[in-house]
Amino acid sequence: MSDSRELKLERVVEAPRDLLWMCWTEPKHLMPWFCPKPWTVSECRIDLKPGGEFYTMMNSPEGGKFPNNGVFLEVIPGQKLVWTDAYTVGWQPVENPFFTAIVEFADAGAGKTKYTARVRHWTLENAKKHAEMGFEGGWGTALEQLVEYTRSLK
Repeated sequence: MSDSRELKLERVVEAPRDLLWMCWTEPKHLMPWFCPKPWTVSECRIDLKPGGEFYTMMNSPEGGKFPNNGVFLEVIPGQKLVWTDAYTVGWQPVENPFFTAIVEFADAGAGKTKYTARVRHWTLENAKKHAEMGFEGGWGTALEQLVEYTRSLK
């Protein structure tokens, strides 16, 4: 995007694309790594198709619960996931959407993957808020946890 409503994380990681994809698209494999520890995910629902549900329940160390409702907009198996919190299942619009996320996976040779996560916000204020909340560190830590988790699957 030409403005600062987009935040981006791009890395080449030592994990095969198929395992990264599996960990993004199967609830039992998403829950262990999806948010930076000591936060946890206690619930996850994934209906992997455009309009399908993408739901997680994040839990703070203090016991707070933070539901995240959304739907997939685009699914290209093994390559790309796009989802938004602007809608819930059945294309029901939400009152205050925050972002649309685009995660892409590309082979980078010898068991490595080029991982790109872009988050496009509805407003400049939301982009600034997400950056201040620690987008780079949070999404980066989650990616590190994801890569570590894939090692247990080999």
